[in-house]
Amino acid sequence: MIVDFHTHSLASDGTLSAGELIERAKSRQVEQFALTDHDTIAGWQSLQEMNHQGISLIPGVELSCVWGGATIHVVGLAFKPASDVLLALLDQLGQARQVRAETIASRLERQGMPGALVGASAIAGGAQLCRPHFAQWLVAEGYVDSVNAAFDAFLGSGKLGDVKTFWPTLSEVVSVLRASDGVSVLAHPLHYKFTRTKLRALCAAFVEAGGDAIEVVNGRQHQSDQDSLCRLAADFDCRVSVGSDFHREWQHGADLGVETEGLKHMRGVWELFL
Repeated sequence: MIVDFHTHSLASDGTLSAGELIERAKSRQVEQFALTDHDTIAGWQSLQEMNHQGISLIPGVELSCVWGGATIHVVGLAFKPASDVLLALLDQLGQARQVRAETIASRLERQGMPGALVGASAIAGGAQLCRPHFAQWLVAEGYVDSVNAAFDAFLGSGKLGDVKTFWPTLSEVVSVLRASDGVSVLAHPLHYKFTRTKLRALCAAFVEAGGDAIEVVNGRQHQSDQDSLCRLAADFDCRVSVGSDFHREWQHGADLGVETEGLKHMRGVWELFL
């Protein structure tokens, strides 16, 4: 079975519309698909008016939160989109993103780069304002040569654009997803660059809060990483989830769709949606 439970559209920091993504997923023979934009379900909502015959469309979102002083992402799947507690959380996260954007812009201005908020907002075009929009603005204004350089210099971990203080806690986000009848997935655990001890502490906190699954495939990664994450999921009696984390067509990135054949020995979240 080919599935994908981690993707992004123009509604957050992807480069394709929701409709273009679903058509690409069809062409890639994806059978179960979730659009998981950052802190918004606007892209998923737009898909409801489109033809997605032949593909099982799962409600999805990637939610920002804080644990252990670090920004953590939790993918929510199969929740009730009209849930009052979920909509309230999304509104809270939208406001947090706006405050974060204003903070990033203020810091850039103090570094001699005025106009970042207006410029990044124009690039976002009504989408959820994300750091890649600031990166694109920095490139357009000639402050850096590439989006990667923008993150290396200004927006990445430990840089001035790394603003964490406005997100809800990990337990709050997982609790909201549970209250919305959703499935909680700890997204890309290896991206946080934690020590083995801290990563296990994160998983323990996630499970204690009511988390359901660990993402064991995220885009292109080494088989050894997948095996390590599968052992982690087994240790904490979690299901596993997989996704391309697709943002755009890129020679170094994964395309839509992950084959689950090699994970038959694990309990996959896709089994819940059959």
